[in-house]
Amino acid sequence: MLDINMIRENPEIVKKSLEIRQMDTTPVDRILQLDLERRSALNDTETLKAQRNSVSKEISQIKDAEERKKKIEAMRVVGDQISDLDQHVKKIEEELKSLLLYIPNIPNPEVPYGISDAENVVLRQEGEKKAFDFEPIPHWDIGTNLGIIDFERGVKLTGTRFYVLNGQGARLQRALIAFMLDLHIRQGYNERYTPFMVKNEILYGSGQLPKFRDNLYHDAEEDFWWVPTAEVPLTGLYMNEIIDEDSLPMRFTAYTPCFRREKMSAGRDVRGIKRGHQFDKVEMYCYSLPEKSKDELDRMLNAAEETCKALGLTYHIVAQCSGDLGFNAQVCYDIEVWAPGCKEWLEVSSVSNDGDFQSRRASIRYREKSSGKPRFLHTLNGSGLGLPRTLIAVLENYQQPDGSVVVPDVLKPWMGGIERITKEA
Repeated sequence: MLDINMIRENPEIVKKSLEIRQMDTTPVDRILQLDLERRSALNDTETLKAQRNSVSKEISQIKDAEERKKKIEAMRVVGDQISDLDQHVKKIEEELKSLLLYIPNIPNPEVPYGISDAENVVLRQEGEKKAFDFEPIPHWDIGTNLGIIDFERGVKLTGTRFYVLNGQGARLQRALIAFMLDLHIRQGYNERYTPFMVKNEILYGSGQLPKFRDNLYHDAEEDFWWVPTAEVPLTGLYMNEIIDEDSLPMRFTAYTPCFRREKMSAGRDVRGIKRGHQFDKVEMYCYSLPEKSKDELDRMLNAAEETCKALGLTYHIVAQCSGDLGFNAQVCYDIEVWAPGCKEWLEVSSVSNDGDFQSRRASIRYREKSSGKPRFLHTLNGSGLGLPRTLIAVLENYQQPDGSVVVPDVLKPWMGGIERITKEA
């Protein structure tokens, strides 16, 4: 959430931010109008309250009963006016908060301008696309031929965009998750195992609600929400708390399944297991001092890159343009790995610096040692990495002419002696 003082003092900056995100700027004018009305109403309320306090003192000294009665009646009218103004202020504040919750973060000046993801900027590539002496096939054929991906039973159990991983395929996915968590722990991130469902206010604090309500799964009876990413509970861990400055930075990693109402249409983009309503992800998260958050962004990006390098995957780094930038983010970098069977780059990580946007929504502050005052900290998040796209890249890059898949060396400790995935019996 943006600081109302900043919007009040720099409305043109906020409008420009919305413009480069390809969004309507008129809510800013309404916010300014409501802010002015709210302050005016509060001023009127304080004036009436001061008047009531002053007259109350006078009443205690009035001896004439009739005069006292008139004063009391007049103050009863003033009390009704105060009550009406309080209700008016409450109504204004509700609309004001609702509008503020829909205003996205202000992009960093280094974010390239663009209308859509088609204008994202590839900054660099690491590694070369693997050369094969045979025509590589896509993961949906690899998985079906080996019997490790069962699309039919996924549909039978739940419906379209669901699948079942069998035997060695399930173990490979589990190995990827364990490898990533252990790697991030060595990189200085502390593991957390969090609930896969959270309360309403946790999603507001993390910036998922109200804007992305239609993409979330909700249990209306218990008012639980299935998490769309571990970023949500990791934000909520310290919601409404003040952290000692000496405790920062606080770096976390967590595995969660993720649940999202993906709006999908038929076509190449949704074939196989690339996109679904349920998927696994290992997340990195950081609470940082404001002046250190840029360094933490570099650190997190390097950590995600190290994961790709350890798996032997070719990848490139992409700077999200303004039109594709996430709602919470000031700046975001995507990591996309090459999948030779699909013949496309697959996004496996987005690493973002959200500044104090989330911490304002979730009221997460740190106590500054020099002043003793609580201040909003910065939050950062990044996939490290997302599945199943990492699984897709491993299957397609390590496929062999006989249809088997070689297990990457870094995953072998979790594969129980399996070095090559072969057809399930």
